[in-house]
Amino acid sequence: MPAKVLGLKGTAGALGRLACSGLMAALAWIPVQAGDGPVFPGTTWEQAAALEVQGWSAAGLAGADRYAKTINTDAYLVVDHGRIVHSYGNCARPINLHSMRKSILSILLGIQWDQGRVELDQTLGGLGITDKQPLREPERAATVRQLLQARSGVYLPAAYETREMAAARPPRGSHLPGTFWYYNNWDFNALGTIFQARAGRNVFEALRDDLANPLQFEDFDMNRDTRFRYEPQSEHPAYIMCLSARDLARVGLLMARRGEWNGRRIVSEAWVAASTRSYSETGRPGRGYGYLWWVSPEHGAFSANGHQGQVMIVNPARDLIIVHQVDTDDGRRRQATGRQLAGLLDQVMAARRSAPL
Repeated sequence: MPAKVLGLKGTAGALGRLACSGLMAALAWIPVQAGDGPVFPGTTWEQAAALEVQGWSAAGLAGADRYAKTINTDAYLVVDHGRIVHSYGNCARPINLHSMRKSILSILLGIQWDQGRVELDQTLGGLGITDKQPLREPERAATVRQLLQARSGVYLPAAYETREMAAARPPRGSHLPGTFWYYNNWDFNALGTIFQARAGRNVFEALRDDLANPLQFEDFDMNRDTRFRYEPQSEHPAYIMCLSARDLARVGLLMARRGEWNGRRIVSEAWVAASTRSYSETGRPGRGYGYLWWVSPEHGAFSANGHQGQVMIVNPARDLIIVHQVDTDDGRRRQATGRQLAGLLDQVMAARRSAPL
């Protein structure tokens, strides 16, 4: 069922405006380069040599950097075929992911699904999930799959939701489970509770064990970079994560490589395909929603998005990842708008198009 975009100043809006900018079409334009095999970072990333030979214009990327200085960018990173071709700012500093955390949880849930610990058609009632306002019978019928798709029909107050999200929340009981898409922090937080119950570990322990360790994150410290956010209106906390741009790009590369990492299967290709398929219209042309990922089916790309300018775009066909971050916890209440992000990313892609091939 079509649904309008909710909370455009937050997570959903940036990618919708990026789509309107033609960014995804620019990503699709980039020619695929042949190589001897997929490149993965080891303990550190490999830096691409001779940008002009690789098809990137150093002058064009310098122009993108000048633009980044005007829009509150703290870090951005471009990974092409497994190598960093460009970085800006402090890409080693862990920064609050905001709603990009949800896409991380999608991968962690996929690993549990692969191992048979999570069943997507289990219901909230069957799992014993409720809240401070007890779930009603129709709400108890919502499934794990519907929470992943933001189609649960459970419209209750949630931790860490923006004012815009709360104001746009549909009336309770207005839609049955599976019939309507609403970008819903209650769904996403309840998934964290379900994850812990089924996996026997919390989300942060799984992030450390199942992603940070095998992908060799360079900058992650679980004790420093993770925290639960509890709020009085709900018993389901938000799971706040901070990752550096260069560690986040490893997650993007894992997804671009369909769940495989340097010969090791981290998450199944079946899960990657299912989670990055669009199940809902979001009110923006060509923009859908998968299992906690924003999806652009026409261009074969998908992204993780977060409040105030956090975005990671993954284009598997072009083996390209772009990460952008704004440090929103520095007390200056800064953000990069969707329009500004589109402007920066257009300049980055122009640097790719203008380079000798």
